Amino acid sequence: MPDQASNRTMDTAGGAAGAAPPAVRVEGLWKRFGEQIAVAGVDLDLPAGKFIGLVGPNGAGKTTTLSMITGLLRPDQGRIEVVGHDVWKDPVEVKARIGVLPEGLRLFERLSGGELLSYTGRLRGLPGEEVDKRAAQLLDVLDLAGARHKLVVDYSTGMRKKIGLAAALLHNPQVLFLDEPFEGVDPVSAQTIRGVLERYTASGATVVFSSHVMELVESLCDWVAVMAAGRIRAHGPLAEVRGSARSLQDAFLQLVGANGRDTGDALDWLGGGAR
Repeated sequence: MPDQASNRTMDTAGGAAGAAPPAVRVEGLWKRFGEQIAVAGVDLDLPAGKFIGLVGPNGAGKTTTLSMITGLLRPDQGRIEVVGHDVWKDPVEVKARIGVLPEGLRLFERLSGGELLSYTGRLRGLPGEEVDKRAAQLLDVLDLAGARHKLVVDYSTGMRKKIGLAAALLHNPQVLFLDEPFEGVDPVSAQTIRGVLERYTASGATVVFSSHVMELVESLCDWVAVMAAGRIRAHGPLAEVRGSARSLQDAFLQLVGANGRDTGDALDWLGGGAR
């Protein structure tokens, strides 16, 4: 299997005696689609109580990795634990402790926002009164109270992201997984989502979110893992992964080997109005 020792930084979470166990532990994770290797032997511990960014270029394997960690996709090989429970041996315990906002979120579109949360909470086994209380608070904080009776099919992209986040948070999970949560979201909705997530992690919970927008990750996260070509290239506290680079963007480009890429004469026909 690929050697992880070349990582720029080392994850110290769970490494010292008496340290808190990781929120997520991944060992030897592999996934292939035909001849294509999407995830190639990932080993990774994600510390609890942190805002964690899983970053990488498109096609790096981020979504596939998150799908396997959350039990949505079975790995070809490897072991995954979430808050000490094996994802595939103890799925009920794991699903009770996680919230997921996946890429390409699919919702029950013929329900209203309020009905969707009511259904989700009761599906989770929460008492009806508690569901209604939490749903009302989430709708209010996420600026959806005025749209609680509106069908989800009529929600904008930002509203859909927010109602999906509300559904993922309703049962108060220990670990929240978000795949590109700010993709296609307007600045106002993005700021609202950001505020809720910061409040959530401040309480000691863990957020793991994937993104390829380095500026966003640098402003939100205190711990990052950089992924490229199905492998983890670096992981650890943000400052350590960034190192001496001017920004996380610069460090990221160095890690994935994209610095100084030149198109040369490949597009010599482009520009100037010439045909």
